[in-house]
Amino acid sequence: MSTLDATRAELALAVLYLNKAEARDKICRAIQYGSKFLSNGEPGTAQNVDKSTSLARKVFRLFKFVNDLHGLISPTPPGTPLPLVLLGKSKNALLSTFLFLDQIVWLGRTGIYKNKERADLIGRISLFCWMGSSVCTTLVEIGEIGRLSGQLKKLEKDLKNSDKYQNEQYRAKLKKSNERSLALVKAAMDTVVAAGLLQLAPKKITPRVTGALGFTTSLISCYQLLPAPAKSKTA
Repeated sequence: MSTLDATRAELALAVLYLNKAEARDKICRAIQYGSKFLSNGEPGTAQNVDKSTSLARKVFRLFKFVNDLHGLISPTPPGTPLPLVLLGKSKNALLSTFLFLDQIVWLGRTGIYKNKERADLIGRISLFCWMGSSVCTTLVEIGEIGRLSGQLKKLEKDLKNSDKYQNEQYRAKLKKSNERSLALVKAAMDTVVAAGLLQLAPKKITPRVTGALGFTTSLISCYQLLPAPAKSKTA
């Protein structure tokens, strides 16, 4: 493949990536929390960027609650333990509620919904829903990683006389385990971010800490949304 062809392929991947509303939302999220880290809650340009980006992101999330509502009523994969099923459905319910209530918060911030006190209360309830969904996601990922770990150990025993990394099934499960480990880190950090936004521990979880963790989880989300690179054709 020539340099020009490689450049075209990379640009095509970039276009594919940026065409995703979810990817643009997470890029804006990184800007939002990066600005929160820089402002540390103090008035100024960084705080203005934080607030304006936060408001803009709410437009990206209009009617997004339908996604998790669909996940809530969809069947779970066969063989999933009941506790993980219940945690997964709780996550879907809480996240869907957060995204639905967030639309009312957007209406309040734009001035369409006039009751500011009610909008602020709804905003706080929505953040508690997001924190709850992050806790559920954390527990689900811990459970799934445990299940994958057991499956990997069983495969290692079966493949003890051969190179396990040459086994396609082992590599696939190892990749899945790594992906879930990253998702676990993200969910755990997002729980702290939600606590910071709710000011549950203002002395420990400062705006700067919230911004740093939010920026990190935004980068993780951006990475998770990257499209798989096209495989080069061989003659």
